[in-house]
Amino acid sequence: MKLIVGLGNWGSEYNNTRHNIGFITIEYLADKLGIDFNKTKFFASVGEGFYQGEKIILMRPQTFMNRSGQAVRAAADFYKLDVEDIFIIFDDMDLPCGMIKIRQKGSAGGHNGMKDIISNMGSDKISRCKIGIDHPLYGDTVNYVLGTFNADERELLQPAVADAADAVLCWLQEGPAAAMNRFNGKAAGKNRPEK
Repeated sequence: MKLIVGLGNWGSEYNNTRHNIGFITIEYLADKLGIDFNKTKFFASVGEGFYQGEKIILMRPQTFMNRSGQAVRAAADFYKLDVEDIFIIFDDMDLPCGMIKIRQKGSAGGHNGMKDIISNMGSDKISRCKIGIDHPLYGDTVNYVLGTFNADERELLQPAVADAADAVLCWLQEGPAAAMNRFNGKAAGKNRPEK
């Protein structure tokens, strides 16, 4: 069993904001796999399904971003999951807009949601997909991450979301090393292997 978590802030006022790219991606993945978010538990909106015979839990925490670890820990405790069975999707201001980066472990890199998950789980050995939203040229970073995407960003992020969903499926099927090798450091929409 695997737990896949998209991070964001709950509430309609946060829809389509940069900080909610994790929600956007997990919703795209749910559509791709035919999974409905039809349960509310573990302080989260939850969907359950199967991918290639393995049960997967998709989660959108309903806590605010800074308390995301509360939801992840509740689900991990209930299902008795190891940290290696968890995958987190979130935004990263240090990556160019539309670039994705898979990591198997490491610090939160300044992301408060990931920081809370690491703190609650007591380990940084948690696989994650960071989706670049770029850094603001000027102004407050809080207003930036809570702002909506402009047209240029949307053009870059649509293929990035699809790539991130494919990276999750690669992680499920082949493991973190394969996902990192295939998807890291490439421009949005150019990550997929040749058919």
